Formats: sequence, structure tokens, C-alpha cells
Amino acid sequence: MKKLSLQDLHDIMMGCAILGTGGGGSLVEGTAVVEKQWNAGREFKLLDFSEIQDDAYYASPYYCGCMVPEEQEVEEELFDGSDIALSVRELEKYMDTNFHGVVSIEYGAGNTGEVMAIAAQTGKYIVDADAAGRAVPELQFSTYYVTGQPITPLAVGTIYGDVAILPTVKEDARAEALTRFMAVATNGAVGMTDHPILGKDLKNAVIPGAISKAQMVGRARREAEESGQDPIRAILKAAGGKMLFTGRVTGDTNWYDKDGFTFGDIYLDGLDHDAGHKARVWYKNENMMLWVDDQVRLTCPDLICVLDRKTGKAITNPNSKEGMELCVLGFPCHELWKTPKALEILNPRFFGFDTDCVFLED
Repeated sequence: MKKLSLQDLHDIMMGCAILGTGGGGSLVEGTAVVEKQWNAGREFKLLDFSEIQDDAYYASPYYCGCMVPEEQEVEEELFDGSDIALSVRELEKYMDTNFHGVVSIEYGAGNTGEVMAIAAQTGKYIVDADAAGRAVPELQFSTYYVTGQPITPLAVGTIYGDVAILPTVKEDARAEALTRFMAVATNGAVGMTDHPILGKDLKNAVIPGAISKAQMVGRARREAEESGQDPIRAILKAAGGKMLFTGRVTGDTNWYDKDGFTFGDIYLDGLDHDAGHKARVWYKNENMMLWVDDQVRLTCPDLICVLDRKTGKAITNPNSKEGMELCVLGFPCHELWKTPKALEILNPRFFGFDTDCVFLED
């Protein structure tokens, strides 16, 4: 077990934002909820994978909802994590247990920050793992699903104090539909806790070392900036990625909300070695497709990450603005996402595109 410092927490938040494929919540909000618990004197305890207790229960708390531009995040006190904390308490009460630790459901500064803040607030451990290794738009897109672990029982909490417990669902997609409608009816987001799981099963259901990896990426970016080096190059080296495109955001860039999701396109005119070329990134909350000169360059489940060209900081959706100079980076997904069951759900055809997966290795 490792006690995290405030610098560790900041590096983790940054790394999760970078690897969050444009989603997973706001870096500002995620950092704020973590700092609030830190300033209250709470401890952040990172549990090594080898320290997971076989007979203890673990669970994944997070926000479910759509994303908005940063300038519209005016009700920061509205979603203060109390709805997530409510869902944790109610699921523990329903199951008559106390969770030994919590597990990040996806990379993303917002959701990972909330997980760590809830852990600190309640004295629980933060498991050094993640259930996606990227951010994802729907509940069924998790390594829990890929490895056959049930999403239920699950609890939903709202900012109004409403609580819903789902003891069972037909399939994970039904849980997605039901909770998404609750989010639409609750200012766009609800707090959730799901996938309660015994430690002996958790060890085979999530991506080990994921939080430590995010910390490494965040630290590499920070140290490069502090030493006057190129943050983008440092990030690529730390996470084993590739530069896919450098460009300036055009006026064709757009976004809209529908059915509890944020959809959009980022259009780029090439700069430097990409001068004369064009790129398009399509997202449903998270970046799922990249085209260069109308040719598919990379698709989900690999990671398509859009960063500020100079600072290497993540540009979350839908915050790409005309004139911004951005880099599009690609990173390989975890091997679990290349299994047949995973590729049945997280692929371009699921989102309506008539193409097979294009991986970074291709």
C-alpha cells in the first residue's frame, strides 16, 4: 500500500485526462474534489494489485452522464460528489457489507478523481487498476463485461437524494439505458456504484497497474514542461504511443447533446509535417474515430487522444475551439479489448460506421 502525496494525485489526474480519449470528466473538477479531501486531512491509499483481499468486496463508483463545454460548467457545487457517495452507502447497505476498496471504472480526470475522493472520504483503498484503460461512453464498455462479471446489484444516487437499487438487469446494455434516462432527468448526470465484486474475481476482471501508469504519464508531461522539453514527446515515450496528426482546429468543428450523450466532430487543418492534409475526429463522449484525408487512420478500441500542441494537456470534449493548435496521439488499448467478446461491442460498427477496427499496430 502506498500513501499518495498531493503531487502524486495531480500527476494521476493529468495522466487520466491525457489517456481519457477526450472524456471521463473535467480535470478542473476532478482536481478540485481530490484537493478538497486532501485539505480536510484525508489520506489517499493506493492498494497494489497483490494486496487485494480475496474475500473482501470492491466496487466502482462514478458519474454517468453527458459532457458540456468548460464555460458552461457554472453549477460546480451542484455535482459535488454527494450523489456518488450516496450510491456507495446505499449499495453497501443493500449488500450488508463494507467495500474494502474502490476501482476506477475508466480513465478520466473527473471520474477517477471522484473515485479517489470517495475513497479518501470513506477511508477505503484505491485499487491500482482500471476497468477500461481509457474512457468509454456506455456502461457495457468495461473489462468487467468482457470477463463476464455482473454489473448488478448497482445503486444510483441523485443530487436530490433519490436512490435507486437495481438488483438485476437482463444485460449491461439495459443498465446503460435505465441509468442514462435517470441522468437525463437529473441535470445530465447521476452518481453510480456498480460491479460489486469479490477480490478473488476482481484480480481477473480489470487492468492492473492502471493508476500507476496514469501517474507515470502525468509526471512525464510535468517534468518535461518544467525542464523546457517537449511534453508531447515525453507523453509518447511514457505511454508507448504514436503521433498521428498535428493541426489547427477549423470552424467546421461541432457538437450536440442527444439522449444523454455528447456527440461531435473535431476538424483539423494540418500543420508542420501534416501541412496540406486534413483530419477529423468523431466522438460520442469519447474519441472513437480518426480520419486523415478521408481515410480511416485509427478507431476504437485503441486510444485517440487530443492534446494541446505546446503543453501536452488534454482537450476534453467538447472543448476544441477554432484556432487551437492540437496534436492527435494514438495509444494501444489493453489486450482484453482485442478479445472476440470485447470486439463485439467496442468497434466502429457499433457506432454506425461501415468499417472494421483499425489498430495502431496496423
